[in-house]
Amino acid sequence: MAGERRALRETRQEIAGFLSIGPVQVAELDLGPEGDGRAAGTEGAELRPGPGSPPVTTGAVFLLVRRAGRPVGTVLGQVPEGADPTEVLSGLARKLPQGAPPEPLPRPPSASVVVATRERADQLARALDSLLAQDHPDFEIVVVDNAPATGETRELVERKYGERVRYVCEPVPGLAIAHNRGLAVVRGAVVAFTDDDVVADPRWLTELTAPFAADPRLGCATGLILPARLRTRAQVLLESHGGFAKGLTPRTYDPEHPPADEPLFPFTAGRFGSGANMAFRTDVLRAVGGFDPATGAGTRARGGDDLYGFVRVLAQGQRLRYTPHALVWHHHRETWRDLETQAYGYGAGLTAYLTAILVIRPALLPAFLARVPGGLAHARGLTAVRATGEGADAAAEGPGGHDSRTHPWPRRLSRLQRRGMLYGPIGYLRARRALRTVGLEAR
Repeated sequence: MAGERRALRETRQEIAGFLSIGPVQVAELDLGPEGDGRAAGTEGAELRPGPGSPPVTTGAVFLLVRRAGRPVGTVLGQVPEGADPTEVLSGLARKLPQGAPPEPLPRPPSASVVVATRERADQLARALDSLLAQDHPDFEIVVVDNAPATGETRELVERKYGERVRYVCEPVPGLAIAHNRGLAVVRGAVVAFTDDDVVADPRWLTELTAPFAADPRLGCATGLILPARLRTRAQVLLESHGGFAKGLTPRTYDPEHPPADEPLFPFTAGRFGSGANMAFRTDVLRAVGGFDPATGAGTRARGGDDLYGFVRVLAQGQRLRYTPHALVWHHHRETWRDLETQAYGYGAGLTAYLTAILVIRPALLPAFLARVPGGLAHARGLTAVRATGEGADAAAEGPGGHDSRTHPWPRRLSRLQRRGMLYGPIGYLRARRALRTVGLEAR
């Protein structure tokens, strides 16, 4: 009885906490050319609202800070009533560490961008507009219409974009299947993948693909994903616990030199990046068979296709590069129900991709078993009820920035993620069986 009362009290506290979350404005501020970046005032600083957002006013602001156009950090600031937003936010931005100046980029290789979509023509148009504005010197865009129920996507592409965007239809549902369809038709030396609910920074494709020109052993690259909007409680809560961001520090993962701070490498693939912002050397991804079609959204596995791709490439001896200068703005899901679906799907996708890797690459089983004890601890950490950080300086941490946890993570979402993890292997095996009914086989 006491346990039931405690659970009810905790549930009420979580509901009250969720309802107390307020909206946060999204903006970006460029401090201008490289220099000491610490001059007083707002000289040289340019404040812009995030994509699709109104001008910044009074209240909380999630701010991306740039120097000479390149992302260098995020802050969460508060603009007081009557204050100048540029002045307030510039003061916070200039407190960020200066960091080393970025090295010049080599000319990027030819690239193809694949966008898989299904019945979201309005969002797709917004994404395509941003992709067509890329400064990359040699690229194409391929839209894969996955199991369409109407002709809206085809009509949009043909009417508005014509020869600038290639349209491909893939009748079998599944994100990995759609990505493989795109992989089969692209022409670029590097193939990049993003989603129909993003807005790509104008330098996204150049920053994401240029590292391939500098490193012949680079098989995969991932980039920074920031929230386009934080208007709803669900969006703010998700970003408070990291969202899709992997930090602002570039990093290269090399299977020949496993990172000492990643004892589960390469099986903690979620640390490497996310499917909304990833690129592969085309011939390398084709050589490993692309993505496992029994993984990903739209299948019984619910997710894991991107993680599968990362590990398969690393298992071939290729390097993976995370570069925060390659930025896309992501439109997070907006409701509590969306968060429930997402939490369960993340859990399922995690264990589904691990199952896929071991089924298709059984030679990795000994390495996986050696990491099981640490993996169990990692899983408990992933699904733990995460409290807010204590003593954190809200002005120095954005929602999710450096894991600041500005809002507690509800127990229900943790439970759903654990349930998803238990279901993932079953879902993957069911997805493999379902493929046979449409004449496909898992990789």
